[in-house]
Amino acid sequence: MPQVLCSVSNCHYWSEGNRCAADAIMIEIDEHAEAEFHAEFAGEAFDTQHKDEATKASNTCCHTFKPKDSGLN
Repeated sequence: MPQVLCSVSNCHYWSEGNRCAADAIMIEIDEHAEAEFHAEFAGEAFDTQHKDEATKASNTCCHTFKPKDSGLN
């Protein structure tokens, strides 16, 4: 699996060295940031049927993000 770097340290999949430890990564365009998809990868839903194009990296977002369990109740 390719190395995926991530600086979002409060993500469940964040690992030492700013690495993503998820088994699968889902990245979407911002237009679909709030979309709910039907298949699941790394705990998140993913629509495997549609394709989009982004004009620059800042037009994308990671749907694999899952907040870390803080352990606080």
